[in-house]
Amino acid sequence: MNYLLKKYLPQIEFESYEEFREKFTINVPEDFNFGFDVVDAWAEEEPEKRALLWVNEEGEEREFRFTDIKRLSGRVANLLASLGLKKGDVVMMILRRRWEYWVCATALHKLGVILIPATLQLTKKDIVYRGNAAEVKAVICVDDDFVVAQMDAAAPEIPSLRHRILVGGPRKGWLDLHEQMDRFPETFPRPTGEAATRASDIMLVYFTSGTTGMPKLVQHNFAYPLGHIVTAKYWQHVEENRLHMSVSDSGWAKFGWGKIYGQWLCGATIFCYDMVGRFNPKNLLAKVEKYRVTTFCVPPTMYRFMLQEDLSQFDLSCLHHCATAGEPLNPEVVKQWKEKVGHQIYEGFGQSEGPVLIANFGSEWFEPIEGSTGKPNPLYDIQLLDANGNLCEDGEEGSLTIMDVKRHPPVGLFTGYYRNPEATEEKLGGVGYNTGDVLWRDSEGYYRFVGRNDDVIKCSGYRIGPFEVESALIAHDAVVECAITGVPDPIRGQVVKATIVLAKGWTPSEALTRELQNHVKKLTAPYKYPRVIEYVDELPKTVGGKIKRAEIRKADEREYDRK
Repeated sequence: MNYLLKKYLPQIEFESYEEFREKFTINVPEDFNFGFDVVDAWAEEEPEKRALLWVNEEGEEREFRFTDIKRLSGRVANLLASLGLKKGDVVMMILRRRWEYWVCATALHKLGVILIPATLQLTKKDIVYRGNAAEVKAVICVDDDFVVAQMDAAAPEIPSLRHRILVGGPRKGWLDLHEQMDRFPETFPRPTGEAATRASDIMLVYFTSGTTGMPKLVQHNFAYPLGHIVTAKYWQHVEENRLHMSVSDSGWAKFGWGKIYGQWLCGATIFCYDMVGRFNPKNLLAKVEKYRVTTFCVPPTMYRFMLQEDLSQFDLSCLHHCATAGEPLNPEVVKQWKEKVGHQIYEGFGQSEGPVLIANFGSEWFEPIEGSTGKPNPLYDIQLLDANGNLCEDGEEGSLTIMDVKRHPPVGLFTGYYRNPEATEEKLGGVGYNTGDVLWRDSEGYYRFVGRNDDVIKCSGYRIGPFEVESALIAHDAVVECAITGVPDPIRGQVVKATIVLAKGWTPSEALTRELQNHVKKLTAPYKYPRVIEYVDELPKTVGGKIKRAEIRKADEREYDRK
């Protein structure tokens, strides 16, 4: 039995989902710190325990034990302390999937310095906004020409910025991480007194994707990693001492979901494939086969593109459990993956604001059903509320809301918006945290995703959620991915529009458009079919990979206004 989980979970195994929902709790020590109480704890308990297997596109491989992460993070923590960084200061990291991310993140957690992960696609404007919004004191970046150029351009406009640290090579105006850290001792004692961290202190801040408006600064405390025990053990089904693979860039909350916190608490080894450039499904499948990955979590889009390949060329028998999150999962993708690979895909749903909120936790508790994202995480009192704040009955659409978070803040949920008490009170000060996502619940307790509040289409008095129409289209062989939005219409108010990326071998035509429209009419209510279809080479997406439906809507509104 995993000795770390025994420290934090009064009960680990459950006979049923009902028992899980009723009895699951997490003990949170007042001084919990992931760096000392997970990384260093494993190093002391099992010195040879493997933490990370890292590979890149050039064929390099690096293997790290928890002992290595403890030793290296001690050097980095001492380096950062020598630069004057202390508890409560803010450091932004842009490190892609470099192995140094795990070392630096652990060091920052030990110091009590607030971590802001960021993606390497940020431009000068993005960096200036983030740097000033959070008063960033230092940055740690990968040696990438674009990243360095944007940071160098942004630095003069961020008054709080004192230090720029580079991973991968010396440059003018930057400290070389490896050269500097080698000058410091490996031992970093746990801080005491005012420098010690509490579970309630701020540990990291995620900038949300910004699909609408400027990104928000979502703050998490030091208890946040413990909330991801549910994510890793009960949804992703990671296995101790075996390889778990998620694919997120370190700049996004999904990295925290799948590549560090819950996985290391469960004693799994993280497998990192440091991909660069456009996603290549063949390369990803080859890595799963070569390194014998056991548990696997990638976005629905990646499953769709992998299904375009000849999967019989790859030995995927190593896989024990497959999961997905980030966008709703279309039933046709589940069907094809199960037919070709032999595994169910277990969907989870959540946000940067917390761990997994709703999930298909595994067929040993309940069978996933088509179109459902599963049942609630037992850490949270999850309800659906209508526009008047009333509880929804089964079958009624409502906003997913985590109740009573002000009086009883649950483990793993965000504690507010950084340096913005007004926004925090507005979002968390009422009856609960309204996620802004519309779902409905069936009589057996399964939740089904409809769409973001802004994405729901209102056509001739009907409310149409994009997910159902997208799922119908994806079931056609011609469609790899699509986005359903509402386009202005002088008679109906809005009509359904499909923006479609075609599969290999298909070309746009009026005949194909009619075929796709009729296909949707057969699979769902006829009034939901897309009256407008546009074919594109790729969909607009955030740097985190989410479809920017708002961008499509705005472009269509501008076109409508010109007519």
